[in-house]
Amino acid sequence: MKLTIERAALLKSLNHVQSVVERRNTIPILSNVLIDADGAAVTLKATDLDIEGVETVPADVASPGATTVPAHMCYEIVRKFPEGAQIEMETSEDGSVLALRTGRSHFTLQALGKEDFPDLAAGVLEHRFMLAAADLKRLIDKTRFAMSTEETRYYLNGIYLHAAETDGTKVLRAVATDGHRLACVDLALPEGADGMPGIIVPRKTVEQLHRLTEDIEQPVTVELSAAKIRFTFANVVLTSKLIDGTFPDYARVIPQGNDKTLSVDSDRFAEAVDRVSTISSERGRAVKLNLEGEKLILSVNNPDSGSASEELEVEYSGTPLEIGFNARYLLDIAGQLDHHVARFDLADPGSPALVRDTNDDAALYVLMPMRV
Repeated sequence: MKLTIERAALLKSLNHVQSVVERRNTIPILSNVLIDADGAAVTLKATDLDIEGVETVPADVASPGATTVPAHMCYEIVRKFPEGAQIEMETSEDGSVLALRTGRSHFTLQALGKEDFPDLAAGVLEHRFMLAAADLKRLIDKTRFAMSTEETRYYLNGIYLHAAETDGTKVLRAVATDGHRLACVDLALPEGADGMPGIIVPRKTVEQLHRLTEDIEQPVTVELSAAKIRFTFANVVLTSKLIDGTFPDYARVIPQGNDKTLSVDSDRFAEAVDRVSTISSERGRAVKLNLEGEKLILSVNNPDSGSASEELEVEYSGTPLEIGFNARYLLDIAGQLDHHVARFDLADPGSPALVRDTNDDAALYVLMPMRV
């Protein structure tokens, strides 16, 4: 194999695929990226046996061939080459070494043959639909913060994607929860998604998609079965196993009868929460909201270090209320709101709050209170 490739194109693609590779592997080949040169392009592939990332990049291929080399090491070498460099890549005659050259820099990497590189067979993917990259990005960005990281509740370690109906309109809905907060976002149901099974996309796959949607603007093809999902961008294919579990009945925790409504400037609210929470302990991080009339007082009392409070002018309809929330969770939700006014629907100090943008009914957030 012998080829020449532009540094920026190779670096971008290596960055995408190497993030699939686990830092520690008991199987050496899983630490590697497969480099397959043919025609006028080179294909890079990496996998951890649960996710597979494949990306194709234009290249000047003098001699076709394929090999595998350590993914993270290869990425670091290319990253440190100068901008605008043309990189030559060539395997040795016996295929045991891959050389990388540019200018006066010359590196060699130990290679393993492509024959042992695993292929994540997707099988039959019965459901297929298209999504705008911006829509996929919205589904991911507005829900991923609420995914659980507790391995014991593995079925919450991802985003629940399913077809649903709201007010007679069919939607594609993404839901994530960790038991303390819940995020739910709807899109108009794409053609072909009707009848799809409810699936749980794993956290690592969600993070991969988050990286990809930062760079890609073309529509995304989504194919799925009950066990696997595949996302196809212009030159990137991401295939993943799904979480084999049952997502809880999230509708039961979305409050319906909260009769106290708070409207507040979301930016000023987030800044005030951030300021007063400076004094809170890492264990609790509870912020108390004291509501009465057109006034909201945010306060934190930490016996070990002191206290803090800040007053905001708000619109509030309801009887006086004192309720506490985790400061970090409040800031996470405030960060998802696009409109400058946030609406909180509240009931009592022990009941969950419903949070949403005043001009966006397609996204809602539920936050459990804390004792303060």
